Amino acid sequence: MLQKRERGWWKKAVIYQIYPKSFQDTNGDGIGDLPGILQHLDYLAELGIDAIWLCPVYASPQVDNGYDIADYEDIWPVLGTMEDMENLIREADRRGIGIIMDLVLNHTSNQHRWFQAACTSRDSPYHDYYVWRDGTPDTPPNDMMACFGGSMWTWEPHVQQWYFHQFAPEQPDLNWDSPAVRQELYHMIRFWVDKGVAGFRLDVIDQIAKDPDRKITGNGPKLHAYLRELSREAFREEGLVSVGEAWGADPERARLYSAPDGSELSMVFQFQHICLDNAPGGEKWDVIPLKLTDLKRCLSRWQTELHGCGWNSLFWNNHDLPRIVSRWGDDRRYRVESAKMLAILLYGLEGTPYLYQGEELAMTNIQLPIDQYQDVELLNLYRDRIAAGYPEEDVMRSIWARGRDNARTPMQWNAGPNAGFTEGTPWLPVNPNYREINAEAALADPNSVFHCYQKLIALRKRYPVFQDGTFTLLEPDSESLFVYTRETADELLLVVCNFTGNPEPYSLPDAFQRAELLLSNYTTHTDILQPYEARLYRKEEYHAI
Repeated sequence: MLQKRERGWWKKAVIYQIYPKSFQDTNGDGIGDLPGILQHLDYLAELGIDAIWLCPVYASPQVDNGYDIADYEDIWPVLGTMEDMENLIREADRRGIGIIMDLVLNHTSNQHRWFQAACTSRDSPYHDYYVWRDGTPDTPPNDMMACFGGSMWTWEPHVQQWYFHQFAPEQPDLNWDSPAVRQELYHMIRFWVDKGVAGFRLDVIDQIAKDPDRKITGNGPKLHAYLRELSREAFREEGLVSVGEAWGADPERARLYSAPDGSELSMVFQFQHICLDNAPGGEKWDVIPLKLTDLKRCLSRWQTELHGCGWNSLFWNNHDLPRIVSRWGDDRRYRVESAKMLAILLYGLEGTPYLYQGEELAMTNIQLPIDQYQDVELLNLYRDRIAAGYPEEDVMRSIWARGRDNARTPMQWNAGPNAGFTEGTPWLPVNPNYREINAEAALADPNSVFHCYQKLIALRKRYPVFQDGTFTLLEPDSESLFVYTRETADELLLVVCNFTGNPEPYSLPDAFQRAELLLSNYTTHTDILQPYEARLYRKEEYHAI
């Protein structure tokens, strides 16, 4: 019998994201699998996490690493079987860990039986499951461009129509205007709920209400009506968590997504803070230096505008982003210190923290030649920019800084061959620094980044102020220091972070002169903060500063 989770358990939780292909291979084929995740559940339990966000494990041709689903109710055979999946749910639950499935409701694979049937005839009952427009083979319905490059329209000769896809041509968009589509998806969700999963992370959920005739992809006019119906029909189970990935969310929309009444979703997974170092008009590939005051202003807005009326996700990394210690830290001289600083800064905030595999080890970006990369987005970017005349060294510099495969290199378990990930040839090269950066070394070192995260997770469970405290930003104009408080009637937290590799002067507020130092990434503390120094203080029965 699986554990029953209380309502709102996810507000106190820390969620660990696993990219299954890169976590642990057990059969020597070079690709991670479900038995490999099972093998490391005790490691995750020791870290203290409450749930695993499992990237897609469904049957898929893997054009987009599983985000092109061919069968929602089957497992990709390379990862294992449905029996393996059921065993993972059961064994994780035995350790107090829930499984959150990554669910793609915006599109399917073109190998899905629905799309295969939709292409046979306009009279097929499945034809309406997708988005079609009439036209001629040489002229797409409009000039909309897909996220992975090229047109958002592909011609299907069997039905003499164009179908719509926001990502790869092999990922046709579902037509949410069709009641039959929606009912199919709700039925499928109940299939997984009956298996005992703890919830769902909903991929690009803000794009389901697209209106291509008006060139609308995200935040379509019917979006919130669809989400309310989805909640009523599929997420009725007490204790079930639903996480909406929404690249286009702002705090106003997020209050609708994550309203405390549960009418839509449990929480929003938004990206405003993580896009601040994108050059204007250049998307993520054209990098500019992060301005700390912009980051503080963004995070402060989300902390204050959602408090009491919504719920946010807290993250630096995921499978679509480069490694944060290489992005905003110093992955060479101060790798450990800057990784801990970023952890302490994030975990003091209100919201549910997400920890991406290897982040607890401060794994770093990788630099590969173009022919060793696998990601469809990255490879399309390289092709398009080279064709447009960009210098190759500039294209590779962007890929090394921002490519998604930075996050997808195999998990570094030990200093043995292939970092202990596989006895075969890994599907994506292992980062060469695995001999120094690996889980075995981290577990043996009480001052490792792993143990810093372990302590932070324990502190969040122990003190209610992490969930309930109001947020106040201090030092708002500093381009070096990120300082804030969290406050309840009984507790006060102070988080002090030096976001630079230089010493910075800082004097504690009077209210904290005798406060308890809960955690720091240095052992000595003065009125000069050391490079990337972070401190977390707590005080009870205080006088407001």
